[in-house]
Amino acid sequence: MVATAVGEAGGAGGRHPGPGPLHHRPGAKKTKLRPHLKKCWTIPPKANAQFAARMEDVLAVYARPHDVGVPVVCMDEKPYQLLGHARDPLPAVPGRDAREDSEYVRHGTCSIFCWVEPLAGWRRVDAQPHRTRVDWAHQVQHLLTIDYPHAERVVLVMDNLNTHGIASLYEAFDPAVAFALAGRLEIHHTPKHGSWLNIAEIELAALTRQCLDRRIDDLDVLNTELAAWQTAVNADQRQVHWHFTTADARTKLRHLYPKH
Repeated sequence: MVATAVGEAGGAGGRHPGPGPLHHRPGAKKTKLRPHLKKCWTIPPKANAQFAARMEDVLAVYARPHDVGVPVVCMDEKPYQLLGHARDPLPAVPGRDAREDSEYVRHGTCSIFCWVEPLAGWRRVDAQPHRTRVDWAHQVQHLLTIDYPHAERVVLVMDNLNTHGIASLYEAFDPAVAFALAGRLEIHHTPKHGSWLNIAEIELAALTRQCLDRRIDDLDVLNTELAAWQTAVNADQRQVHWHFTTADARTKLRHLYPKH
């Protein structure tokens, strides 16, 4: 990295830059330290009993066999910015790729709710203007009355967001309705800094790559695109089988467990 900095400084000062940075020379090895690059990770705390307890709770849920009467469903949500083109894109022509102006027009934000039953290969995605407690409560009502009306209860895995709780049902519905909905839920929260344990987060990543790789400026258009993606993946019935077990966690992630 020192050679790189000297070469660049020499060029900027008018001196001959020399043979160039070391990592550009034929046969030269890349330097191990690259401070100009970084990767983002969800780094869990060290030796945290609460993390370990919630992680093992979720892993035990994922180890359950498929039960139509008591399905395991994961949910997650992500913010999405509605963007329009400041200028019309230029379509691709022979010898030239499609072109899109880097300038865009903001049309507000929304929240995409994702629900997935891993062992059934089922997903539901829905975009709403907001992600309040009431929005989440209505999503749960849809889950229990439309998606799974005959299920004895639904085992729900999700992160511990302040809107993701039974109290939200009471903010949205009469006490009798809220109590009835709550009685059919079995909630399991992923640990803080443990969102990788939520299968719905994996599905949102796939959705982003496969459906949201372009500008969409209208909520109705977005929901139309989400519905098309949902129909396609549900027709494929792509299941998710979780292979990371509690035994694996106690071995590979033993640094997360308190020392005795």
